[in-house]
Amino acid sequence: MKYYIEKITNYSFDDAVAKATEELQKEGFGVLSEINIDEKLKAKLGVDFNRYRILGACNPPNAYKALQSEIHIGVMLPCNVIVRELDDKKVEVAAVDPVASMMAIQNEELAPIAGEIKARLERVIQAL
Repeated sequence: MKYYIEKITNYSFDDAVAKATEELQKEGFGVLSEINIDEKLKAKLGVDFNRYRILGACNPPNAYKALQSEIHIGVMLPCNVIVRELDDKKVEVAAVDPVASMMAIQNEELAPIAGEIKARLERVIQAL
C-alpha cells in the first residue's frame, strides 16, 4: 500500500511551500513545524541535497479526537507534508496517507478519523 499522496507541480519551490501552507489552512490545518532538510544535511554532513522541506501539519479537532481514542497516537503526529525540488526544477508536494499509517494501530475508533484527515489532505494535494 502506498503511504503518501503526491502531486508534481510547476510551482517554484517557495511558491509550492506557500501554496501548500495556504491549502492546508483552508482544510483546517496549522503548520506547527518546518524542517529544512537540505539545510540540515549541509550543516551536519556537508552534503548538497535538493531543496526539501517538511511541514508538520495539525488539524486540532481531529488530533484531539485521535488522542482521545489512542493516547499514544502522538508518536505519529503531526501529519507530515513534504515539498521537494526535483532535478528538473519541478516541485513535488506529498502528504502522509493517515489511513495507511493507522493500519499499524489496532484501534477501530481511529478509522473514521484517519479517513477524514486523508480526505482533507487529498483535497490539499489536488488543489495544488
